[in-house]
Amino acid sequence: MAAALIRLRALIALLVVFVFFAALAPHFLSVGSLLIMAKHIAIIAVLGIGMTYVVLTGGIDLSVGSIVGLAGMVAGSLILNGLTLTPFGLVIYPSVPLVVLIAVLLGGAIGLANGTLVTRFGVAPFIATLGMLYIARGAALLSSGGATFPNLVGNSELGNEGFPLLGAGHLLGIPTPVVIMTLLALVAAFVAARTPFGRYVYAVGGNARAALLSGVRVGRVKTIVYVISGMCAALVGVLVASDLVSAHPASGETFELSAIAAVVLGGASLAGGRGTIGGTIIGACVIGTLSDGMVMMGVSEFWQMVIKGTVIVAAVILDQLQGRLGGASDRG
Repeated sequence: MAAALIRLRALIALLVVFVFFAALAPHFLSVGSLLIMAKHIAIIAVLGIGMTYVVLTGGIDLSVGSIVGLAGMVAGSLILNGLTLTPFGLVIYPSVPLVVLIAVLLGGAIGLANGTLVTRFGVAPFIATLGMLYIARGAALLSSGGATFPNLVGNSELGNEGFPLLGAGHLLGIPTPVVIMTLLALVAAFVAARTPFGRYVYAVGGNARAALLSGVRVGRVKTIVYVISGMCAALVGVLVASDLVSAHPASGETFELSAIAAVVLGGASLAGGRGTIGGTIIGACVIGTLSDGMVMMGVSEFWQMVIKGTVIVAAVILDQLQGRLGGASDRG
């Protein structure tokens, strides 16, 4: 009974949090509030999807928040200032799809650097991604001297209009970030559950040595999951900049904590080998609902930090309990 309750902790927490704020928070159930909350949940979920793959291999990625900020700044710079080709004396203004592609590829490149540090140089994931956190945040600040790139609406004459639609637009009445998150979650869940790569990810997290002896290229698998995480973080950076119609180098601060909390609360083990994309989505719903609900109730920002930290610690404790109960069940 206890093991079942712990496995269902994310759904139980979501139900409790939703009912609590529905009863006490003003306008919590209004259409406008729910749409805004859905967008915030989508942001956490997209980050969490990439983080899930990393955690499944027994790793961690602390750099995702800084990648969010850097990718947003790159997208903002391309929209406002274009891409300068100094040898040719030209300034090119990429279209919005190309801007998104460049930003996402940048995130993938940073993820590749993280994966290389972990697999080729044997740096612990915590240290490698912590260092990249500072590098990416510093690069974001250097890109504008700490200033904001404002008014990212583009110019019809330059062919780069439409950027705000990514984060602030709607498709059939549904916020675009929610649509993107849903499609990405479906693809990620299919890859994790139905493809050889997904099986390799679980195998590496369950027992890397055994996976290696079975012919799995452990280093390659670990590197790819960091690339996926970096690309998801960069996509979030683009969505945030688009929603705000501006890019700030401090965007994404502490986002990594929300992503990790969503993953662990959703049932993934920090030791690797256990977790699902669906669980992460539910965990993201819990974190997003909790955050927006506290804002609607006027809870102090300082208390919000305390409560979120408590949720993260509780999620890790429950993860440990689930592992112990699972071990006891196996021995029984």
